[in-house]
Amino acid sequence: MDTTEKQRKQILDSGLLNPDIYKILPYTQQQSKKLGVIIEPSLRKNKKIDVYDKNMRYMVSVGALGYSDYPTYLELEKLGIFKDGHAKRRRLLYKKRHNQNIGVIGSAGYYANKLLW
Repeated sequence: MDTTEKQRKQILDSGLLNPDIYKILPYTQQQSKKLGVIIEPSLRKNKKIDVYDKNMRYMVSVGALGYSDYPTYLELEKLGIFKDGHAKRRRLLYKKRHNQNIGVIGSAGYYANKLLW
């Protein structure tokens, strides 16, 4: 599903897809608590989130800046930019595309799946 020019402008105006720093949304915070990890905006170029263990030891960086994720799509639905159900559809497509690496516990794919999708 392609976005229209109007939707692209609305997405940029919303500030949810800042190309410089990722805003961690409540969904991702909740998921990190379930996993028992600490998350921070990434210090690595072009990544969204750095994942740390409970002792603040770095584990992995996840998510590419500039791409949407499930919590972002949910917010865009709330703003009326996308119709209800769009986030769920994008989530299913992500999981289908990445089904080979999302099950490898401790991997970047695992944490991206659990935190961002």
